[in-house]
Amino acid sequence: MALKAVLYVAGRGSRLGPKYENSHKILLEFGGKTLLEWHMEHLVKIGAKEFVVVVGHQRELVRKKLGDLTSKYPLKVRTIENLDFREGSVLSFHVSIPELEGAQEPILIMDGDVLYPTDMLRQLLSSKHRTALLIDREYSTADDDPVLVPIKRGKPIDFRKKWTGEADQVGESIGFFKVDPADLPFLIEQTKKRATGPGRQDSYDDVLREMVLAGRFGHEDVTRLPWTEIDFPGDIEKAEREVLPAILKLGR
Repeated sequence: MALKAVLYVAGRGSRLGPKYENSHKILLEFGGKTLLEWHMEHLVKIGAKEFVVVVGHQRELVRKKLGDLTSKYPLKVRTIENLDFREGSVLSFHVSIPELEGAQEPILIMDGDVLYPTDMLRQLLSSKHRTALLIDREYSTADDDPVLVPIKRGKPIDFRKKWTGEADQVGESIGFFKVDPADLPFLIEQTKKRATGPGRQDSYDDVLREMVLAGRFGHEDVTRLPWTEIDFPGDIEKAEREVLPAILKLGR
């Protein structure tokens, strides 16, 4: 199995504030490794062979760091440019379509701004569901607006912020997805529809929501695993103070 992971890091990360505007949050360091290197380390551990990074904001900085890391990790690495990264993130999906078309094996689709342990990807990859997402039921809305995934009768029934309604349980999306070749044409079709029409300002979350509404996704619950998304300065502090020590304690 030639496992391919596509990492989406084109966005500006403006919520981190002006202190980081001349860098990129994928290059933030935790425990002496950038988020980018943490991704590569995890992917090697689960047996990934190809690593595709969709770049935009500060793309030359990201490319340079990738170049520095390629000799350290046995991954076939390449980048794709989203020159329209100031518009909706659906355009990052759009430029990555050639990497998705004709796939013979499941592909991992990943947000870049997450600090997490390898076990999170292991659980996703080993899911009994051909196409799956990850949820954390112990989410907070105190300082963020998480993408929520309500579960009913064992299936995700929606995928959006500010969800309200009845469900058996509700979790926050981690931002990692395993997509089976049988479901990629639907993802590609929805992406093209938005990216080439009036939906250019849409998020790629809108495409993923269409997949959930169409019943394409199963889910895996990773509530007990330590992780954080890096959106705000407070997330950096949480990552250093709580999440990284918990990951290191797991030893993976």
